[in-house]
Amino acid sequence: MIRLNRETDYGIGILTLMAREPDGRFNAGALAEARGLPQPIVSKILKHLARSDLLVSYRGAKGGYGLARRPEAISIAEIITVLEGPIALTDCIEDGQEACQYGSQCNISNVWSRINDVVLNALSEITLAEMTTAEGGEGSGQVHTLEFTGVRHVREH
Repeated sequence: MIRLNRETDYGIGILTLMAREPDGRFNAGALAEARGLPQPIVSKILKHLARSDLLVSYRGAKGGYGLARRPEAISIAEIITVLEGPIALTDCIEDGQEACQYGSQCNISNVWSRINDVVLNALSEITLAEMTTAEGGEGSGQVHTLEFTGVRHVREH
């Protein structure tokens, strides 16, 4: 199964939230609350994205983080590459045929390369701006906060 790690999923969600207000400044606490994520994880992701020039870090009382570029100029492929590394479906895509013990006899690595190119191109064509419109669908862009009341519902049989 091809799967993004949890941090990448969270990172894309955080950036999507920020892309709704591309000129805004956001702090980790507010983003964590809006996304329902632990603040330490959000802080870690924000620092990583700022080091890679997807975000700008502002210091001071009105500090926080902001997008380094317009959402239309940030692709999902770029975000994934920053958070996970190169997009490569097999080891030989990233490291060449020498990465595999059977590389010298492999007759399908060129096909994997073509498949990888299609996936990479598709992810490169989707922008962060498009993710904000995708999230605005029926019921999907709303944040619902659950409040713990200390009362547990027990179903009677």
